[in-house]
Amino acid sequence: MRKLVPRPFTFRAGKRAVLLLHGFTGNSADVRMLGRFLEGKGYTCHAPIFKGHGVPPEELIHTGPEDWWQDAIGGYNFLKNEGYEEIAVAGLSLGGVFSLKIGYTVPVMGIVPMCAPMYIKTEEIMYHGVLEYAKEYKRMEGKQPEQIESEVDALRNGSMDTLKALQGLIAEVRDNVDMIYAPTFVVQARNDHMINPDSANIIYNAVESDNKKLKWYEESGHVITLDKERDQLHEDVYAFLETLNWKE
Repeated sequence: MRKLVPRPFTFRAGKRAVLLLHGFTGNSADVRMLGRFLEGKGYTCHAPIFKGHGVPPEELIHTGPEDWWQDAIGGYNFLKNEGYEEIAVAGLSLGGVFSLKIGYTVPVMGIVPMCAPMYIKTEEIMYHGVLEYAKEYKRMEGKQPEQIESEVDALRNGSMDTLKALQGLIAEVRDNVDMIYAPTFVVQARNDHMINPDSANIIYNAVESDNKKLKWYEESGHVITLDKERDQLHEDVYAFLETLNWKE
C-alpha cells in the first residue's frame, strides 16, 4: 500500500481566519477535522505542512526549527496576502509552540496552544518518537521488515541534532511567553505521555492577557485533536474564538 502524501489545506469560509499548525512528525491531518468543523462555523482555516514532514523520515532529520518556523509564519503571511486582516492561531504540540511564538511576533486575535511542550521530558522520548514515526511510515510504504530495520538503523545517528535544536526552540519560546497579550486558550490532555503536562501551567501563568483560560481534557492523550474528546475540543475552540474581539 503506497502512502498518500499529505498536503496543506485552505478551507475558505468567512472573513475571520484561523491558522492551524500540526505537530512534530505530524502533518496537516492532525488539524484537518478541527479545520472542517471551524469552516462549518464560518471560519476560514489554513494549515501549512512543515518542511520534512509528511514525507520520508530521512527528510525530517535534515530540517530543523528554523525551517519549520518559516513554514509557520509563512502560513500567517499566506492568510494576510489572501486578504484576511484578522487571524487567530491554534497549534498542536510543536505547532502549539509556534502558535505562541507567532503570538509575540505578529498581531493575532487569539492563540490556542494544544499540548504544547515548554520543556521536553527527555530527549530519549523524542528520539524514540522519531524512530517510531520512521517505522510506521516505512510500513505504510509497503517495505519489508528487514529493509525497515536497516533504514531505521541508518536514521539513528542523524536525528539528535534536530532534537537539540528543537529543545533550543522550546527554551526560547518559554522565555518569551510573558510577551503575549493576545487572548489565549491553553488546551492540555491529562494522559499526555509525550510531553510534561505541567507545560500547560507554565504557559497559562506566563501569558499576560486578561482573557486567558486553561482546560484539562481528562480522557485524552498527546494528539488531542484526533483523540476521544475531539468533538468537545472542537466546541471549546469555537466557543473561545467567539469571545474574541473580531471587527466583522
